[in-house]
Amino acid sequence: MPNNPDASNLIDKRIAEFDDWRGKTLSKVRDIVKKADPDVVEEWKWAKATSPGTPVWSHNGGICTGEVYKNVVKLTFFKGASLDDPSGLFNSSLDGKVRRAIDINEGDKLNEAALKKLIRAAVALNTGS
Repeated sequence: MPNNPDASNLIDKRIAEFDDWRGKTLSKVRDIVKKADPDVVEEWKWAKATSPGTPVWSHNGGICTGEVYKNVVKLTFFKGASLDDPSGLFNSSLDGKVRRAIDINEGDKLNEAALKKLIRAAVALNTGS
C-alpha cells in the first residue's frame, strides 16, 4: 500500500508545529522508521475536535504511533508486549498485555540500531515472517 500523501503532509505539519526538541525528535524517529522499513506506510489517525490526530506507521498492520506531549515524545508499539526488547527501550506502558511504549525525554539519546530492530520485529510479527 503506498503512502497517503495527505497523511505524510499532516506528519510534516505536526513536526513543524514543534520548533523545539520535540519536533526534531519526532522527525528523527520518522527517519529511523523509514530506514528500518522502506515499505512502511504513513497514516494519520484519530483526528477529532480535541486532538489534531496522530502519526501512525504501518506495514500489514500498525507498527507504532508517534505522539507529542509537553515533556515527552512517545512511540507506542501496537504489539509491543509480543516483541523482544533486549536493549530495554520500552520504558512506558510496561504492564499492558498488548502495547508497549518508549517515552523520549529532552536530551535522551536514541539507540537507533535497537529501535530499528524493534521496528523490524514489529513488521515481521505483522507479516508473519
